[in-house]
Amino acid sequence: MSKITPPPQNWREGRRLRAWELHEQGWKQKEIAQALGVTEGAVSQWFKKAKTEGTESLRHHPAPGPTPRMSDAQLAQLPSELSKGPEAFGFRGQVWTTARVAQMILQVFGIRYHPAHCSRLLRQIKYSQQKPIQKATQRDEVAIQTWQDEQWKQLKKRPKTKIGRSSL
Repeated sequence: MSKITPPPQNWREGRRLRAWELHEQGWKQKEIAQALGVTEGAVSQWFKKAKTEGTESLRHHPAPGPTPRMSDAQLAQLPSELSKGPEAFGFRGQVWTTARVAQMILQVFGIRYHPAHCSRLLRQIKYSQQKPIQKATQRDEVAIQTWQDEQWKQLKKRPKTKIGRSSL
């Protein structure tokens, strides 16, 4: 039973894997370099890596990125801190902004974040601050419903017959 290998992720990876295939077929390093349009030194480095770490090392490995500043435990604690409200952290009003979240994270965890990155953190923990819908205190729900039922339906009605397009 042969092992199924996934296709290359990009052309560079494909080139490295092709070089290894040609090497296994008995091609010389110089011929491989000429055929693939690279230097002999590059082919040499690929073969050295494949021999010491295995052919999987020729595959594309994306950069891991920077290590997160907040630990998983701190990130898990963030929703409970947000639920205390902005006023608990010295802000006026009950609205969280990314700048306020950045300031709160600095106060609580001692970690500095740019406000733009705080929106990513909030999405990561699936936190969505919804602004309350403000309704007038004099609002007459019965009158609104009556208008929607009667007048709105009349306004929304469409003509029963199709009228051809105007040539204007």
